[in-house]
Amino acid sequence: MAVGGEEVARVAGGPAGWISVLIPALLFAWFAQFLGPVAAGETPLIGIDWVPSIDIRLEILIDGLSLTFALLISGIGALVALYSSRYLGNHPEYPRFVLYFMTFMVGMLGLVLADNLISLFVFWEVTTISSYLLIGFNSDSAKSRRSALQALFVTGAGGLALLAGMILLGAAAGTYSLTEIRGMGDAIRNHDLYVPILILFLAGAFTKSAQFPFHFWLPNAMAAPTPVSAYLHSATMVKGGVYLMARMNPTLGGTEPWFWALVIAGGFTTVFASVLAIRQTDIKQVLAYTTLMALGALTLFIGAGTSDAIKAAMLFLVVHSLYKAALFLMIGIVDNQTGTREVAHLRGLARKMPITFFAGALAAISMAGIPPFVGFIGKEFLYKAGLGMDTAMLWITGTIFAASALMFVAAGIAVARPFLGRTPERFKDTTEGPMAMWLGPIILGALSFYFGIFADVPEVWLVGPATDAVYGSDVSVDLYLFREVNSAFILSLVTFGVGFILYLLHARLRDLLVAIISANPIKFDPGWDHGLDGLKALAGWQTRHLQSGILQRYVFIIFATFAVAVGATLYLQDVLNFRVDVAAEFDGLLFKHWAVLLFITAGALLTALTQSRMTAIAALGVVGIGVALIFIIFSAPDVAITQLLVETLVVVLVAVAMLKLPHLSTRTAEPNRPVHAALSITVGVLTTLVLVAVLQSDLDLSLTEYFNATSWPDAYGRNIVNVILVDFRALDTFGEIAVVVVAALSAYALLRGTRYGTIREDEAPQSGGPAVPDATVEGKP
Repeated sequence: MAVGGEEVARVAGGPAGWISVLIPALLFAWFAQFLGPVAAGETPLIGIDWVPSIDIRLEILIDGLSLTFALLISGIGALVALYSSRYLGNHPEYPRFVLYFMTFMVGMLGLVLADNLISLFVFWEVTTISSYLLIGFNSDSAKSRRSALQALFVTGAGGLALLAGMILLGAAAGTYSLTEIRGMGDAIRNHDLYVPILILFLAGAFTKSAQFPFHFWLPNAMAAPTPVSAYLHSATMVKGGVYLMARMNPTLGGTEPWFWALVIAGGFTTVFASVLAIRQTDIKQVLAYTTLMALGALTLFIGAGTSDAIKAAMLFLVVHSLYKAALFLMIGIVDNQTGTREVAHLRGLARKMPITFFAGALAAISMAGIPPFVGFIGKEFLYKAGLGMDTAMLWITGTIFAASALMFVAAGIAVARPFLGRTPERFKDTTEGPMAMWLGPIILGALSFYFGIFADVPEVWLVGPATDAVYGSDVSVDLYLFREVNSAFILSLVTFGVGFILYLLHARLRDLLVAIISANPIKFDPGWDHGLDGLKALAGWQTRHLQSGILQRYVFIIFATFAVAVGATLYLQDVLNFRVDVAAEFDGLLFKHWAVLLFITAGALLTALTQSRMTAIAALGVVGIGVALIFIIFSAPDVAITQLLVETLVVVLVAVAMLKLPHLSTRTAEPNRPVHAALSITVGVLTTLVLVAVLQSDLDLSLTEYFNATSWPDAYGRNIVNVILVDFRALDTFGEIAVVVVAALSAYALLRGTRYGTIREDEAPQSGGPAVPDATVEGKP
């Protein structure tokens, strides 16, 4: 899959590689022009009407939060695309990879820039589908397929929950515009639907950003090619949930449920993932779990909600994106040049790959939070925000301290371990990777250093505007490398000491963690497999009992479900609380009404009792004719004519079809007939009760009045029913006609293409189900 240092002529001379680099680079340049206006307090809004009938606009909102994300997505995307052109350049499916990659990028950009809830959801699902395709890019690998499906199921389920939450939020706010919703925080938080909205939004955000207990899919996503992992973890999909929480903070934040849900889930994920990170022996997996740590920390501080907490979260968002993309790209070069990512096999690569080592060292120093890199500033502000909390101060500060110390260890495992020490004999011929692969890590590592020295640059252009957007009002942001010895600085020094000691002991610590985790009966990833096995078993049981292939059983299940649903609804909604003057109702019936009623009843009873299919279909035709007579009595001749035509055609067509079927056995037992009769009576009674309840209530005639008023002026038709079908519901009617035509053609093909032999009476099925011929096929389908 990966390539060495040779020039890949197809990529260098073909369009796929250069297009994949040029498009995000141009997008980065376009977004960069908004840095000045956004830093000055402007929020450009660009949009067009998409579905105006339901108030949906495709709008691009460029504020501090969306611009920061857009710059990270496009900028890191350009570097990852350049890297991919060499890492995957000679892969036979490289153009397909570029298509998936660019779709993924467009989805993420649309997600962070959308100013409408519905359009945001559309792009949210684009990232879900495209990430599934990217994670499963190596489709011949069972591991890749499993990981892709797992990511799709988990994030897709969260997406469905998010959609429900968006619909509820739109109903509560009266609009789907995020700009308008942001200013309705108090109204939304006091709304009766606030708790359901919060739960559904957090379900979407937690699954997307892999918060515990939905964390297990993210490390498995490492089955994707390394460029995908770098992009996925640094700037795109997994931060989609973080973006959603940050975007909704002015609207949904500031409450006890919001605070505790995010602080507890984020804090636990932070420490839990950091511990699991140092247990790994695959460096790519080490980096994957440190991403979980970062996502937990961002969730934790967004939930904390203070101005210092939001400021720290936005700074750490930038910090993590820079060093994480660089580290993933670095380990990809190592894997590409050595053929392994295992910690136990990698030593002394600094002499063979000095540029890659330099790039990785820059990123690792920032990850470890060592000055003068911006990672140190990010850690300082996390500590400062935690120590300044009035509520849960010990929990927030303690989780960040533990995670920071373990991140120091992870940085050592990712870079110090593979590059320092004596070079093994097996790597004596290892060479440096190509420039297209190490250029991205160098740029990102250099930015981590530059932003640390010149902290005012991210302060003015990125962190400050993003903090204002998330907090919901202007916040004073003052980033600095060092200003005084305070509690946060002392905590950082302690972090370095603890982290260094843990790094020296990390091999023993790993063995201890392996033993503890092995003894723990709760394992999420195997639990996922057990859950799928249970789902398959349930589907098998359901298929055996409900989808038996017996039409009679299908009909019974449908009507039984209908009876339960309607009966429960009538009872729970207290719909049956009405009185009917039966005598008065029957006094209004004339002889013709009684005659038609008896006519229909006789046809229904004959249908139920006969042993002949032909008699049954003819009796059903009698019922249909009786219904047509009712239409005539109540002055609906056009509907009556339609009913008569339908009944005639049904009788004729079904009668023709019956000639192809075997005769019903006169000896067929009917053990279920009393049950079927009881169900029929129940359905009939329930349907009658529903109709009586409707007639007892006040009908809303607004739609009727609308059609009365508009049928002639707008559609030039005096027959309102015809106008509704042909004009007001033209597309619906066309769809129904298409369905009928397809069904008729299919039935014709089946009846004409297959001929069965005759079946003796003693070969007919002896159950109550439909007769299924078991004879030789005389003709070919």
